[in-house]
Amino acid sequence: MPTPNELLAAADRTIPDVVAPGLTVLFCGINPGLWSAWSGHHFARPGNRFWPALHRGGFTPRQFRPDEQAALLDHGLGITNVVDRGSARASELSRTELLAGGVALAGKVVRFAPRWLAVLGVTAYRAAFERPKAAMGPQEHAIGTTRIWVLPNPSGLNAHYTLPALATEFAALREATEERPKTDGRGPTA
Repeated sequence: MPTPNELLAAADRTIPDVVAPGLTVLFCGINPGLWSAWSGHHFARPGNRFWPALHRGGFTPRQFRPDEQAALLDHGLGITNVVDRGSARASELSRTELLAGGVALAGKVVRFAPRWLAVLGVTAYRAAFERPKAAMGPQEHAIGTTRIWVLPNPSGLNAHYTLPALATEFAALREATEERPKTDGRGPTA
């Protein structure tokens, strides 16, 4: 358990992405919280509901711990962030940082070509990709061949979604990942 001073010292630290070419889903947080920046693991703060929602949504056979994040690759899953630097709250990020993060994220998505990019937080998606009217769920906007799905932010600070509601949202994405493109003889369609 980190001390308050250790958490403060973690501000602006980065966490390596968990990514590989051709993933089924690349999950994208807003930016690492201080607990995650301190530990070096994504969604590490106790109370963050990413790991339970991921499991309950059917993506993993059991609930992984943050220090098991590399095992996601074995399940075709990865993790990155819009903005790399750690902070106490996402509200500490500037609009410029979010826009630059969106550009960098798009480059990463083109490079690694996951089937789906799942952005965790509609506010971050709206800011990073200049889509002010975006809503939860699948987006019309794509990056190359990668489709985009916006999920609720799993932070414990997001009181709008309970864990069961988050799991339902994650499960909807998982179900979409299992759908295969249909063809009508003219190429794939969604």
